[in-house]
Amino acid sequence: MLKKSDFEKFPDLLVKYDEPLSNYTYTKVGGPADFLAFPASSEELSALLDLARAAGTPITVLGNASNLIVRDGGIRGLVILLEKMNHIEVNGNVVTAEAGAKLIDTTHVALEHSLTGFEFACGIPGSVGGAVFMNAGAYNGEIAHVLLNCTVIDQDGILRVLQADEMKFGYRHSVIREENLIVVSAQFKLQVGDAAVIKAEMDRLTGLRESKQPLEYPSCGSVFKRPAGHFAGQLIQEAGMQGVRIGGVEVSKKHAGFMVNVDHGTATDYENLIAYVIEHVKENSGLTLEAEVRIIGEKLER
Repeated sequence: MLKKSDFEKFPDLLVKYDEPLSNYTYTKVGGPADFLAFPASSEELSALLDLARAAGTPITVLGNASNLIVRDGGIRGLVILLEKMNHIEVNGNVVTAEAGAKLIDTTHVALEHSLTGFEFACGIPGSVGGAVFMNAGAYNGEIAHVLLNCTVIDQDGILRVLQADEMKFGYRHSVIREENLIVVSAQFKLQVGDAAVIKAEMDRLTGLRESKQPLEYPSCGSVFKRPAGHFAGQLIQEAGMQGVRIGGVEVSKKHAGFMVNVDHGTATDYENLIAYVIEHVKENSGLTLEAEVRIIGEKLER
């Protein structure tokens, strides 16, 4: 297993020990990581992965911890947060972004270069790596529509470039998730457009999001996948679950598809509320909701 002294070979690397992940998750819940590292380049990332694998230490890689619930017991081993790997550049109609770049920032860079096709993602609060991992989408658009290729590190530590047709994209699914690959960067192929028209569409979608979603509270975004032919939020409303609270976590009164941390909630509150909602929606509609949010880490020992 890794030891603190193992990180001495990375003098410029920021590493924190027994660090509460609640300081980084969008839900504001989550126990400590044994080691929390912030690589600033793909080279640092690769070296960290090699170090941990050689030491037999479990590895968890996070983009910016948005569509995620970290359990109260935290995560053992090495947690890598990619937020410092956030460079974005444009070459013609191709936008290249590192995995830790915010998806929202990437859409604004596209706007600055009058590139269209990425407007749908202008309010998705995830990282580029996380968005590729889960084929994030909104407003009839998704990553599969714009991805050209992505660079990944596989389980053998080998750097690979996957083309869009190798990604096995599906609804909130990709080969990244399937094979436990780590996204290093992604390239998006867009079209040249009119900056004023692009901005107007981004403003329209931002207004829709702000009017419908509970952005004023910590949350993990949309909790459940959309059942075929239905909307999760509507099913939750019809089951009488909107406004229901367990501990400090509540089914949002503004949008039933969200669960918000209204009063020092815990990951256990989130998990219990998710299970409660699934149970009551099934009783009411016969449909079983499936979580879209990732739940990772260890339960807190009582």
